[in-house]
Amino acid sequence: MSNWQALVASITFITVILAIMTERLHLTIAALLGALVLVFTHVMTLNDAMQYIGNSYPTLALFFGVMVLVRAFEPTRVFDYLATQLVIMARGQGKRLMLGIVAITTSICAVLPNATTVMLLAPLIPPIAQELGVDFVPLLILMVFVANSAGLLTLVGDPATFIVGDAVNLSFVDYLQRLSLGGALAIAVILLLLPILFPQIWRWQLSDLTHLPHPKLHRPGILALGGLVMVLVLTLFVVGEALPVPISPAAVALMGAALALLIANQSKLDTVNNILKDVDWSTLIFFMCTFVLIGGLEKTNVIAALSEMLARLLGQNILIGSFVLVFFVGLLSSFVPNIPLVVAMVPLLKQYLVSAGFVGPEVLVPGFSGEFPPAVLPLFYAMMFGATLGGNGTLVGASSNIVAAGIAEQHGKRISFQRFLSYGIPVMAAQLIVAAGYVLMRF
Repeated sequence: MSNWQALVASITFITVILAIMTERLHLTIAALLGALVLVFTHVMTLNDAMQYIGNSYPTLALFFGVMVLVRAFEPTRVFDYLATQLVIMARGQGKRLMLGIVAITTSICAVLPNATTVMLLAPLIPPIAQELGVDFVPLLILMVFVANSAGLLTLVGDPATFIVGDAVNLSFVDYLQRLSLGGALAIAVILLLLPILFPQIWRWQLSDLTHLPHPKLHRPGILALGGLVMVLVLTLFVVGEALPVPISPAAVALMGAALALLIANQSKLDTVNNILKDVDWSTLIFFMCTFVLIGGLEKTNVIAALSEMLARLLGQNILIGSFVLVFFVGLLSSFVPNIPLVVAMVPLLKQYLVSAGFVGPEVLVPGFSGEFPPAVLPLFYAMMFGATLGGNGTLVGASSNIVAAGIAEQHGKRISFQRFLSYGIPVMAAQLIVAAGYVLMRF
């Protein structure tokens, strides 16, 4: 691949990020224009661009399916009802409500991907905030911080943890024994920062709960059917890929969407056109264009060059290398989605270990099922923590952040890049420091 194409891909990606950071353009418009620049400058063909989008179909299908599933049962007013119940359980206290959001999000993210969790829970936040009389944007930002961090609790909590864990043949139980504590520490950092980051909501107290609206559930029978569909979907999310005939999360989400559309349409709860009209197409298009932009960096070997440069910086010292990886990957993951980042870096890190003489060349063989020497595993653990926690740094750092931004827009507010950054930088910095300390002391 020629140098000018790598330069165009790099400049285009940086320009898109700057346009989003400065809010000169809406993030979807910026990403779409950036993707088209790569096509019109022949960095890639339109077929190449569509192929990169097609390769990422599981993410797009998962998001679309869950969006339809959630929207289909919105007319039952279940989200307004649950929001009121949460405010009552929190006794109108902001700090109790935030601790409740942390607890609920953490529990679900232990078994479901973090972006999926945000799609399921985020619709509760605006009505909760309205009843408390506070801004819902900080609560949404808190939810994505917790979702991204809780993804480290189990091997399946975040796509990046699964990709890295699979690369070094780490079992679910081994992950719990070695790394789950690191995820718990990341959550603890958020808990400690709550009064500092969200002082107004932390001190908020709704003195009179009797004036809260008490929405009644509409069509409870239909809602019960929706609940059964949701239970089925969540169950298959967890166990579907372990069945004799595996079912991917993307297929499960699409099945849930189809059943939700069937129930809503046949029961006259809502029409198919209304439901599909309210799907967050802006977020889906942003993800499609992001895959193309990252594809441009991959195709022109920009990501490979960055990873090779990192390998040269690491040298022969695993201790220093692990420390550097946490922060390098964390900062990079603030701007580059962690899934393509770890996909690109895992084989390069393996190649570095072979070149440095730490492991034999057999680890480069696809499907290698042997064990890695314990001494080199901290490098992979450091990359895992950096890639996952770095997503808390900026609005574009993780898919759950973009999902939350889309939900905020649907409820009449924007999460600006600068506003997210004001919360994200201190959280990311503190978490990366704690993660680096955990990796160095534990391993």
